[in-house]
Amino acid sequence: MDKIKVGIIGAGNISGIYLENGSKFDSMEVIAIADLDVQRAVEKAEQHGIKGYSVDELMVDPDVQMVINLTIPQAHASVSIRALESGKHVYVEKPFTVTREEAEQVIALAEQKGLYVGSAPDTFLGGGLQTAIKVIEDGWIGTPIGATAFMLTGGHERWHPNPEFFYQVGGGPMFDMGPYYLTALVAMLGPITRVTGSANISYPERTITSQPKHGQKIKVEVPTHIAGVLDFACGAMGTILTSFDTPGQSTLPRIEIYGSQGTLLVPDPNNFGGEIKINRSGASEWTTIPHLFNNTENSRGLGAADMAAAILEGRSHRASGQLGYHVLEVMHGIHDAAAEGKHYMMKSSCEKPALRPLGKRDFQIM
Repeated sequence: MDKIKVGIIGAGNISGIYLENGSKFDSMEVIAIADLDVQRAVEKAEQHGIKGYSVDELMVDPDVQMVINLTIPQAHASVSIRALESGKHVYVEKPFTVTREEAEQVIALAEQKGLYVGSAPDTFLGGGLQTAIKVIEDGWIGTPIGATAFMLTGGHERWHPNPEFFYQVGGGPMFDMGPYYLTALVAMLGPITRVTGSANISYPERTITSQPKHGQKIKVEVPTHIAGVLDFACGAMGTILTSFDTPGQSTLPRIEIYGSQGTLLVPDPNNFGGEIKINRSGASEWTTIPHLFNNTENSRGLGAADMAAAILEGRSHRASGQLGYHVLEVMHGIHDAAAEGKHYMMKSSCEKPALRPLGKRDFQIM
């Protein structure tokens, strides 16, 4: 198989795993990295034997067919639009964009240009969640009727060196971690038609206890404890709780799916592997289900590799821009419902991503 030539924009911490995994896939090869700090890009490039560029240089390199956009969320839309205008396919880190209007603009431009656009997270393509999806699709828990998802933690000011962003517009627990949970739920149960929510700023001010900003104060601008109700097109109903306000260790499961014939305990959607357990109707104990799919280790870039394979094969890709936009609208919808005291009716939808083929080795996408 030929490989799509890829350039990464954004040489921050997360670029490391994309660079490490990037050229292990059968469908793509990372050939360049760019950053506003060109020296940082050059240093990363030298470590991996690729080209180090300015953003302008990468955009005009005719060898770069696809951009992986690892910039900060506020720059996701502008960088994606510029890459599309340069004739390059784009795969962007989560969230797809910050606003719904930006997401609509990116998708419309990609369609106009006849280019692919995709979005993280791609953890739902890992062996853990792919196994869970197959168990549901094969009817092991019967007809899905409900789901719960929980992401509860203390504030990032305890450990992050620059935690201010998490409490500013575009941050908060829903936009920080919600994409993992909501993408997993949509991958398992399909699109969402209506959401409801409650949200609260529990502490208007936070004190940083990490270094190097220990003792500095943060004014909290976004809700930090958010509960949502999700109505799925398939008829199932879900709940999601995300919080930065729970300093103690939560014992709640990450995700559970409830069906007419049993309950499925789903692994942490921030990882690619994890344990899957099932308790079927009439059983006295939980049973562990072995992984049926590969890529249970840290396989960041799996979604980009699947998109590269889709470009080569002329098919749809799984971690699509439509999926990223749908999840973004769900998150905004929950906040809107909380602020306005009413249901939010979803305007977007998406295809439920197809399962990966069984029997493929790690880092092989076809």
